[in-house]
Amino acid sequence: MEKLKMHTPDLAEENYKKLAALFPDAVTETIDDDGNVVRAIDKDVLMQEINTKVVDGNEERYQFTWPDKKKSVLLANAPINKTLRPVREDETVPTGADSEGKPYFSSGSVNFDTTENLYIEGDNLEVLKLLQETYLGKIKMIYIDPPYNTGSDFVYEDDFAQSTDEYLANSGQYDEDGNRLFANTENNGRFHTDWLNMLYPRLRLSKDLLTVDGVILVSIDNNEVVNLRKMLDEVFGSDNCMGIIANINNPKGRSDDKYIATTHEYLLVYAKDVSKVEWYGFEPTEEITKRYNKVDLDGKWYREIDLRKTGENDLREDRPNLFYFFYYSEDTGDFYPDRADYIKNGYIQIKPQREDGKEGNWRWGIDTAKKQITNLAPKFMPSRKVWGVMQKDYLEGRALVKPTSSWTFKDVNSERGTEEFIELGFDKRIFPKPKPLGTIKRCLKLATSGEGIILDFFSGSATTAHAVMQMNAEDGGHRKFIMVQLPEKTGEKSEAYKAGYKNICEIGKERIRRAGKKIKEETGADIDYGFRCFKVDFSNMKDVYYRPADIGQMDLDQFTDNIKEDRTPEDLLIQVMLDLGVLLSSKIEQTEIAGKKVFSVADGYLIACFDKNVTEDVVTAIAKQKPFYAVFRDSSFGSDSVAANFEQIFATYSPQTVRKVL
Repeated sequence: MEKLKMHTPDLAEENYKKLAALFPDAVTETIDDDGNVVRAIDKDVLMQEINTKVVDGNEERYQFTWPDKKKSVLLANAPINKTLRPVREDETVPTGADSEGKPYFSSGSVNFDTTENLYIEGDNLEVLKLLQETYLGKIKMIYIDPPYNTGSDFVYEDDFAQSTDEYLANSGQYDEDGNRLFANTENNGRFHTDWLNMLYPRLRLSKDLLTVDGVILVSIDNNEVVNLRKMLDEVFGSDNCMGIIANINNPKGRSDDKYIATTHEYLLVYAKDVSKVEWYGFEPTEEITKRYNKVDLDGKWYREIDLRKTGENDLREDRPNLFYFFYYSEDTGDFYPDRADYIKNGYIQIKPQREDGKEGNWRWGIDTAKKQITNLAPKFMPSRKVWGVMQKDYLEGRALVKPTSSWTFKDVNSERGTEEFIELGFDKRIFPKPKPLGTIKRCLKLATSGEGIILDFFSGSATTAHAVMQMNAEDGGHRKFIMVQLPEKTGEKSEAYKAGYKNICEIGKERIRRAGKKIKEETGADIDYGFRCFKVDFSNMKDVYYRPADIGQMDLDQFTDNIKEDRTPEDLLIQVMLDLGVLLSSKIEQTEIAGKKVFSVADGYLIACFDKNVTEDVVTAIAKQKPFYAVFRDSSFGSDSVAANFEQIFATYSPQTVRKVL
């Protein structure tokens, strides 16, 4: 049986292994500053292998950097001993840590057993690390609206004013006042640096979660748009930039701007691999649909488009294969294309003729014209005194419209976001300026076709979750959401606190509940309105699990059980699922075998039993179900004989099962 590691992956270690696998001859050993033999990469050998110049030291090069960027990379790669704990019902005992590092109460999930949506409370950097193995390459779209760094925003306090070792040991903890968040004012000498160090590691981790055809969309204003563009270019590659959208969310302009009243914010769009992206579009606008002003015999609206080609290469000699004739009888209505140039009694010969009288060509080849003849019609052009051919372009089935780089839609207006929040029964003072649904819904229309997991790790008031449910109700989609939000405390004098919302997470969860109820009442759609709530906490395992060599013989009796006393079997199950890469939305069933509680996850893909005094009957019953994974506590077995026979039982009934212990 293998022991579960029960911590997030060490991404630097994984990168080293990838490099060593590609260039094993570059792997060597050296002596560190303390005289210890350590592994190393031989730069000279690596340079020979890749056959390109390696820029080193102070040599000039093009780069985007800032103070403590190296530590920011270390922070992204470093593993953590944290877990997610499920919150089925409203908590009666505080757990986890809020923005001041103190345990707090969380309200519970909605339809925990059946929903596939997730709401996760905690530092998003830690959450992104916890999701690395389970959701690697599984997120279709990421939308985030990070702090804009306006001089009054709060950014996450990841302490960079330490040595590297101290930094990694204390990453993601709290400042000396117990606060995880700090005000990044313009007077701060590290104004841009702190913001960059906050966002950079989170972007690096988020890239790995995207599917190969996945897309990330980031809202930002002019304060950091330049730096954000450079960061995204570095993390995702400049070739994967799909565009920058000016989202006109304040058409009147900001009255407090000194010189130019700002009407927009930016939406930066990047792909994980732009060559793999499936990019959709919007429904035609009213400006477009009003052009479809004719109706056929079936009552379908269409417009007429000249079949003659215009613009470049529109002469007969440019594309001879696109020059042919149409013949039309006004008496019989007979109408057909033909390459032959002849005079037929009672028929009008129609050819593509430019305004200057020269012979042109058609937009379609003759084979296409024959197939689509019912969508073509002859028409006399009085101004030119010639006959032409018009194509019937139908509104129904019209291709989606490619988005432009300027969104002037009414549904992206910031005021609309506040109105939508009020329509759910909230006081607008509870959460100032929530994102409008229109902005997120338009992102969903472009990046998804009804399926996929949508991640927002700065979820705020949970507009993204609301938008996902609304879109699913409108188009019958099955999108799922993962919302991540730090449980930032609301001030005791704030309207949110007075209304009973002690932290931002409670506002977001309540919005999802109210939005789901409203959508169901208005549409009756049979969609997923629930969410499983989780919160970040320290590992379920005691320190002895990770560092058994540090525990002296005198203390050994205190650690006969390596699991913390306040943790439940379901707490253990969730950490096991994270460790083994099993989706947190998987169906979880609980049964009893010989009086022992047994969990079956994803229809028997994972079966786990964490009870003590497990007998051979329990082990045999689990082995007969042939799970992919079987997990037990190291101290589960009722006797030495059960432990001794464990492997033999599985070898007999399910040799392919991967057996793990904790």
